[in-house]
Amino acid sequence: MNEVRAFRAEDADGVLALLVDALGPDAPSASWFGDYVLLEPNFDPEGLIVAVEDGRVVGAVHAVHARHAGRTLGRSGAMPVDPETGWITWFAVHPDHRRRGLGARLLTAAADYLARAGATTLVVSGYPPAYLTPGVDAVQFPDAVRLLERCGFDVASRPVAMDAPLATYRVPASVRELRARLESEGRTFAPARLAEIPEIAAFASQRLAPDWGEVLRASVGRHRHPERVIVAREGAAGPVIGFATYAAYPAAGIDRFGPFGVDPDVRGGGLGAVLLHETLAAMRREGAHSAWFLWTGATSPAATLYRRSGFDVTRTFDVMTRSTHPAIDA
Repeated sequence: MNEVRAFRAEDADGVLALLVDALGPDAPSASWFGDYVLLEPNFDPEGLIVAVEDGRVVGAVHAVHARHAGRTLGRSGAMPVDPETGWITWFAVHPDHRRRGLGARLLTAAADYLARAGATTLVVSGYPPAYLTPGVDAVQFPDAVRLLERCGFDVASRPVAMDAPLATYRVPASVRELRARLESEGRTFAPARLAEIPEIAAFASQRLAPDWGEVLRASVGRHRHPERVIVAREGAAGPVIGFATYAAYPAAGIDRFGPFGVDPDVRGGGLGAVLLHETLAAMRREGAHSAWFLWTGATSPAATLYRRSGFDVTRTFDVMTRSTHPAIDA
């Protein structure tokens, strides 16, 4: 019989081995597991629930809830987290132990933990400060989706991951012309200087996504390349109206594109296209042979821009939600 219990330090190697066996190429590295699970400010060993049989970890689920008054405190800032939401960032059962009810037991334990912590809604996965994937890839893991459905989860959204080749990339002539026109109207585009990062980070958090400011601060603090952030301004000394960056996430490499966004008040005029292509050009100069990211809405204006710029959808993820209250029936 499996013992389902809270994580202990001696379980770490077993959890990592389980993730390799269960998730294959999606399994995180030991450094990712350290940074985004064990050292993440909201980590609670009670929320990392493991199933152990004969001393071996054969299943695990990671549930996380805002323990710091709704804010995840980053290395150099704060990242808002909804205190009424509980996230299941990943779960896994060893292939040899599936179809025995273990997955449902783990999800039940995770839901109970999050309910006790005060969450009213469960989300798989999409935890803003630290997600492995945006949701569940129904093509790669159909059994996981079916299990979640049996456990009362519904699909809330289906974001997509996209990739673009850069080996022969050149900024299109139409984008160069667009940039010239926007500059003639007073907009500027330039690599950021270190002293500008706090302002750009504040813009990112306040106007685009709450977690992006901390992503920027942490990434530039780590790699010390502020020029990897391309900033758009309303005039040379004017306010920030957009930015794009790359290599912003640990262990992802220079081919990881994003975050990227334009102030909602000035969208639709071509700023995003210029920022995107200027960033792709910078990535190519630094040696990237492709650009990829994990999350955008499949029918969003951003996805349309990406497709026009050479990106193709490579994966689709189901972000799934339910109340903490319904009993799990597997």
